[in-house]
Amino acid sequence: MAPEIAIKVFVPSIDPGMIRVVMINEVVPTDPLQDFYGSENSAYQRSAVTLFQQAGVAAKTSTELLSLGIYLTNAVKLPKTGYTVDTARIEQSLPLLEEELALFPNLRVIMLMGDVAKKSFNMIAKKATGKNCIPSGATYRLRNSEFYFGTTRVIPSYIMTGGNLLIEKSKFAMVVDDIKKMTDLIRP
Repeated sequence: MAPEIAIKVFVPSIDPGMIRVVMINEVVPTDPLQDFYGSENSAYQRSAVTLFQQAGVAAKTSTELLSLGIYLTNAVKLPKTGYTVDTARIEQSLPLLEEELALFPNLRVIMLMGDVAKKSFNMIAKKATGKNCIPSGATYRLRNSEFYFGTTRVIPSYIMTGGNLLIEKSKFAMVVDDIKKMTDLIRP
């Protein structure tokens, strides 16, 4: 049996009923101050806000995204220890991710930002329904299909943090397109 690990999760003060979108990134950064709500100029916040601005959303902070009904989180609540995230680490964080998602009664869209987020969410879906929500396959082939978890639209996309995002211009553009699609889905 694996030892218990204390996981700290920052939960901003929000009205859960106003959240319409949850964007699930892959893994928390090593430094909690660099997470989405960690500090005013955190790396994760800068990355996410840049993508939203490119998609035409006039937000400058993660807190402003919250006020628009968009909550940012990570699938894995412990920093990765190697190049990849192993399944055991995903499973340790799964109960917290499930609790987070259950907080939002008016959720309309879940965006899965990267393969770890997709794998994590599929584990939640399989537990609840007996099958994966997102089929296996390349993200670029899946991202234009429609997937649902109950009545919530689920959009597979690419990771929204890290240096590779700036290098891989095509993935950056696809994430921006996916954010545009999401904003269209939550417009009144």
